[in-house]
Amino acid sequence: MMLPTHVLAGMALALPLWAVSPEYAPVGFAAGFLGGLLPDVDLYVGHRRTLHYPVYYSVLAAAAILVALAMPSTATVALALFLAGAALHSVSDVLGAGLELRPWEGNSDRAVYDHYHGTWIRPRRLVRYDGAPGDLLLSGLLAVPLYLVLDGWLRWLVVGTVGVALSYTLLRRPLAVLAPRVARLLPEPVQAYVPDRYREDNGV
Repeated sequence: MMLPTHVLAGMALALPLWAVSPEYAPVGFAAGFLGGLLPDVDLYVGHRRTLHYPVYYSVLAAAAILVALAMPSTATVALALFLAGAALHSVSDVLGAGLELRPWEGNSDRAVYDHYHGTWIRPRRLVRYDGAPGDLLLSGLLAVPLYLVLDGWLRWLVVGTVGVALSYTLLRRPLAVLAPRVARLLPEPVQAYVPDRYREDNGV
């Protein structure tokens, strides 16, 4: 799934706070957004392996949620939602396509690396690929309740994220054609830092 879907899902995890503990809701929404963002910081350095931890994030998130329930505070709630957002991102990437430049071709058997078992988890392809129309629909569905309950800068964050999702969906397939061509034009020292899937038409 694309990054906008992940960060909106991370924010959506904080929706119960809006109903039961509204004083912690703003920090919860922000932490969920950042947690949903964190795993994809590895986009250019071992993507879906370096910062994706489907097992470890989930265990840490469960422990942090228990602590937040027992000792609610801004810090404990923020940590719990941050880890929950990162865990949800890492786990839900399994539901999408494989790690390749053109995932709609279905040539990759690598969705997310499981550090606990030391192996790659195969993609389930319930979401055909990142930036697919179905992915955009999911972003929209997640954004609706967030837009309705939030205001101020958090509401604008949701609107902006949906805008990014729409733009990425429109550009996803053209970008797959353009990326190898641009990569070949880069200086040799820079090419060493470009992931293989952007330099080779056959992806990972």
